[in-house]
Amino acid sequence: MSRRVRSGDGPSSEDERLTGRHAVEEALKAGVAINRILVADHLPVRVTERVRQLAHERQVPVAVVPRARLQAIAGGEAHQGLVALVAAAPLLTEADLDGILDRATPPFVLLLDGIQDPHNLGAILRVADATGASAVVVPRHGAPGVTATVARTAAGATAWVPVVRVTNLVQTIDRLKARGVFVWAADPAATDPYTGLDARGPTALVVGAEGRGIRPLVRGHTDGVVAIPMAGHVASLNAATAAAVLAFEVARQRREK
Repeated sequence: MSRRVRSGDGPSSEDERLTGRHAVEEALKAGVAINRILVADHLPVRVTERVRQLAHERQVPVAVVPRARLQAIAGGEAHQGLVALVAAAPLLTEADLDGILDRATPPFVLLLDGIQDPHNLGAILRVADATGASAVVVPRHGAPGVTATVARTAAGATAWVPVVRVTNLVQTIDRLKARGVFVWAADPAATDPYTGLDARGPTALVVGAEGRGIRPLVRGHTDGVVAIPMAGHVASLNAATAAAVLAFEVARQRREK
């Protein structure tokens, strides 16, 4: 069965749930876009073996949660120890990225590192649509899926901007570089301003979460690092605002080339 309920699983989201082993398994077989599958901690592994196998094949994360928490998320529906959190828009994988790059002329990709707030993700998708981005890349773990909250904040952009969920952001950056994409990282500590980046060719921008920023390992695999100069007392912009500044600079350069 499925219904729309308030979950309490992760940042404020109100998303469709599929409850029950049969419903979850059939959704996986049918290729339904699923953000995450939640499994009650009391279930024996053998009971969920088939669901876990299908989830692994579809690159859908599986999380084990306490039985009481799962009961609250299911909202009174009979869940048999399994609940799937259904995405509000299709989620793509690494296998789809090459096709996206092939169709873009030239490609412009936004990669998000450590951004967990669904409102930030929704706002970034809206920016991506406005600036002609080819795709937004998010890590499989540590990032929200395209939930109803994300879709509402994106104001329709989820229908136009491909969201690619990847297992390893560093490997994806290397994959982009192998395809001739120049990858820039946004870092407040950088000495070069963002206006110095050259985005007329194939370009990718990595944006990190406010405060923590981009992880050093991720930053170390990029081709260049730029900063957004700050004149005030606040150390950094939030992720969506920083993404907007950088993405509109890319769009400006491409209009004027």
